[in-house]
Amino acid sequence: MDIDAWVWWLIAAVGLGIPLVLTAMPEFGMFAVGAVAGAVTAALGGGVTLQVVVFAVVSVALIAVVRPIAARHRSQQPQVASGIDALKGRQAEVLERVDARTGRIKLAGEVWSARALDATQSFEVGQQVDVVEIDGATAIVM
Repeated sequence: MDIDAWVWWLIAAVGLGIPLVLTAMPEFGMFAVGAVAGAVTAALGGGVTLQVVVFAVVSVALIAVVRPIAARHRSQQPQVASGIDALKGRQAEVLERVDARTGRIKLAGEVWSARALDATQSFEVGQQVDVVEIDGATAIVM
């Protein structure tokens, strides 16, 4: 049974796609695309040397171009903070005296339990405080 070269390239592409799914390493996907390019070259009648060159060029080009872009996107912080991250750094109004153990504040329209970051500090009713951290359902303020 004689199988055309382009079929072997497609088998290689599928073989490279399996570790992509299992390991989530995008490089395998780039090699799989290179193998598909080799299959197209074989289907168009290119020789074995040309098929291998096309595979190598497409794979290396994808790694050289796509990988740095993906790394840059992965390392960027989200533009919009959400959840408790959005509350850090906001100002709140003291509703009940806040000290190192207890207190209540109004933060983003809601009443939160609070405690002072510095154990020696306390804040009286009506004062504005800054939220430094959220610990469970308690805002740490200063």
